[in-house]
Amino acid sequence: MTRIRRGYIAHKRRTKMRFFTSGFRGTHSNLTRTIIQQKMRAFVSAHRDRDRQKRNLRRLWITRINAVIRENPGFYSYSRLINKLYRGQ
Repeated sequence: MTRIRRGYIAHKRRTKMRFFTSGFRGTHSNLTRTIIQQKMRAFVSAHRDRDRQKRNLRRLWITRINAVIRENPGFYSYSRLINKLYRGQ
């Protein structure tokens, strides 16, 4: 019986995986199981940090608006401005 060279499909899959993990270092870019784990961890982090980014940008906008409000007389704080805008629609 002739010898069969194994691993063509697995090799193809793993090289495809390595293409997506080019930013990872060491074992995380070489071994199949750790590549899968790192990808799952990266997706979780990306999902979490999208929410954090929205939260941080909201805080930044509130801080900037509050700084402009304090320079102008009439409004004393961000909450009073929002309250008057809400009442006046």
